Amino acid sequence: MKTALIQLPGLNRDRDMQAAISLISGAPPVTVWQTETEIPDVDLIVIPGGFSYGDYLRCGAIAARMSVMRAVAEKAAQGVRVIGVCNGFQILLETGLLPGALMRNASLKFVCREVRLSVTNNQTAFTRAYGAGEIIRCPVAHHDGNYFADAETLRQIEDKGQVVFRYADGTNPNGSVNDIAGLVNEAGNVLGMMPHPENLIEPAHGGTDGRRLFEAALNQLETA
Repeated sequence: MKTALIQLPGLNRDRDMQAAISLISGAPPVTVWQTETEIPDVDLIVIPGGFSYGDYLRCGAIAARMSVMRAVAEKAAQGVRVIGVCNGFQILLETGLLPGALMRNASLKFVCREVRLSVTNNQTAFTRAYGAGEIIRCPVAHHDGNYFADAETLRQIEDKGQVVFRYADGTNPNGSVNDIAGLVNEAGNVLGMMPHPENLIEPAHGGTDGRRLFEAALNQLETA
């Protein structure tokens, strides 16, 4: 599968994401810069974490208004898979590709540690390599990861099975409503999550729980 990596000023997890995709797919992603108006013919688009535009205004708000994100939205509407991690998740929310918002952590402090995630929905293109209800490990590093949605939106995403990951075993690091750590759009081809699966894909990282997400998204499960 061909992949594209979106690059915006302030994103600093691009090297980690590039390494993960290259290791699993066997080829590096194409880098697409913030001023681009078109994205090459790819099967997967990834928006990495960091602090795009210094997190000014709101996390992801400025990035969401860049021309490249209009191109991402067009590709998503065509069914191309999109993954946004951490700041990438914030950008997807600000772009309107996913419902809800991410607020300041309930503790008002930056958190950087490992959490445990429950796989709430394993019937998506991103989670099909996990077992239903499986508990996996994953690191987090964020200041604004407190997911929130109004009652009606929350009811809809829960009823439609859009929540794919929840913080488990009391490890919710930010106060997210319903322990939501990751969700997909209604079509199931856009995933946003706060934890960093790209940082747990090989034994040198201390574990491989994040690897299967990329193997699934990249159609590389036969190599698992």
